[in-house]
Amino acid sequence: MLKTLAARLAALALLPAALLPLSAAQAQAQPGQPAPAIATVDIAGKPFNLASFKGRHVVLEWFNPSCPFVVKHYGSGNMQALQKRFTGDNVVWVAIKSTAASHPEYLPPARAGAWMTEQKGVPTHVVLDSAGTIGRAYGARTTPQMVIIDPKGQVVFNGAIDSIRSANPADIPKATNFVVQAFDEIKAGKPVSNASPAPYGCSVKYAAG
Repeated sequence: MLKTLAARLAALALLPAALLPLSAAQAQAQPGQPAPAIATVDIAGKPFNLASFKGRHVVLEWFNPSCPFVVKHYGSGNMQALQKRFTGDNVVWVAIKSTAASHPEYLPPARAGAWMTEQKGVPTHVVLDSAGTIGRAYGARTTPQMVIIDPKGQVVFNGAIDSIRSANPADIPKATNFVVQAFDEIKAGKPVSNASPAPYGCSVKYAAG
C-alpha cells in the first residue's frame, strides 16, 4: 500500500511540470540561445557571476532535498558522481534551489549547505534563488533539471537528467544519462543530439508573481 501511495505521489509530482507553460523570457534559455545572465552570491557568501566563466562549460542543476526525484540521484550517489566527474574536467557546476522563502520546503543558506555537505556533494557553487529570478530565466520547471552552457555562453542543453521518469534509484543504471550523453557528443565535436528532453520531477516551488 505504501509503495502504491509513493508511486501515486511521484506521478502527481510530474504533472505540474508537464502543464506549466514557458513564458517568452524562459524560451530564451533554450538550446541555441545565449544563457541569461546570473550575478548573485552563493551560500558561502562568495560572488557568482556567470559571465566570469566564459571559456568554460557550466552546468546548472536545480535541486530540492524534499523532492523524491532529487533524493533518487543523491541517495544513490549518482549526482555526486556526475559533479566529481565533470568538475574534474574543469566544468563549473552550480546547484540552484529556487524554492520560495515562504514555502515549507525552503532552506536557509546554512541548512542548504549542511545538506549538501551531508550528501557529500561537490558542486562548484550552491545558490539559493528564493525570488525565482534565475529559475524563471532558465525555464526551470522541475527538480532535478539540468542546463549546460558552452564556453561561448550559449545554452546547449536544457532538460531532464536522464531517460527514465521515475523516483526509483534502481532505474539509474538502466537509464540514458542525458548530461553524460551531451558531454560525450561535445567532446567528440558533435552537436548535442537530444538538447531539450522534457524535464521530470517535482515542480519548482516558486514565489508568487
